[in-house]
Amino acid sequence: MGLRDQVVVVTGASGGIGRATAEAFARKGCAVVLAARREEALEAAAEECARHRRARTLVVPTDTTDAGAVEELARRAVREFGRIDVWVNNAAVNAFGRFEDVPLEDFRKVLDVNVMGYVHGARAALRVMREQGAGTLINISSIVGVVAQPYSHPYSMSKHAVRGLGSSLRQQLRVEGLKDIHVCTVLPATIDTPHFQQAANYTGRKVVAMPPVYSPERVARAVVDLVRHPRREVVVGAAGRALVRQARMAPGLAERSMARQTDSSHLSHDEEAPATHGTLHVPAPGAGAVHGGWHGRRRTAIRRTAVAAALAGAAATAGRRMTRGARAA
Repeated sequence: MGLRDQVVVVTGASGGIGRATAEAFARKGCAVVLAARREEALEAAAEECARHRRARTLVVPTDTTDAGAVEELARRAVREFGRIDVWVNNAAVNAFGRFEDVPLEDFRKVLDVNVMGYVHGARAALRVMREQGAGTLINISSIVGVVAQPYSHPYSMSKHAVRGLGSSLRQQLRVEGLKDIHVCTVLPATIDTPHFQQAANYTGRKVVAMPPVYSPERVARAVVDLVRHPRREVVVGAAGRALVRQARMAPGLAERSMARQTDSSHLSHDEEAPATHGTLHVPAPGAGAVHGGWHGRRRTAIRRTAVAAALAGAAATAGRRMTRGARAA
């Protein structure tokens, strides 16, 4: 079965990575089931997906903290399209603040959405995939699932849990001999989405995207590639890959680096911010958006241009040295 024939469920599809991922699959001609709390934003996302040839969409407003609602999401996907080939657990929220300052109700909400929401999604997806004998479950974690951050305690905990969930599920499927059901984990670096504006914030400082910032489309491409070529874990963003390598070789140094960078560039030193629950308990109104205004795509292009220029310069220098050496010989 080709990629364009696949049925894909995406949670958190109203904006950011989820919305970019839904459109990436629609572009390939997949049937896409879009789930999130905000129906208006889901309808807008579905319209964007439907512009692509062969794409079919289904909007299912869903609170992923409700296990029954997630099971209903799976049932509706199967009723509409006959199966579920790919399930992307992506819906996530965040709360920033000193550990003692984040209200416990907000702490619990982050863990409920980011951990139990993924548990509910995995159970619903694997039930269908076991019956089919095949499928791919993709969990969106984060590089903070490898190196935690200060001021983001519940989010860091949740993303570590998502990695653990993926690992334990892969092991269980292996023990049971289910080789055609894959569980993959994606660890993005900082991504240009509305995530940071929508987070709960008790730091007193405005939350900004910690550079370098990458585009959500880059994550979406990684997700699509995992369906073609399943892998255990994939890090998105060169800075993320460098941090993960550092964490393996020198975990203490990685923690100190993350602490400094978070305090210096993830929280503004110029703009204050009032305490807010963000969109933890009530979803944001409106049609939603893929990008957060942090210019991830433009910055990625600038970095690539700079790297290409540096490589070209190095090649030119090497060429001149070789020429001089040949003349001297």
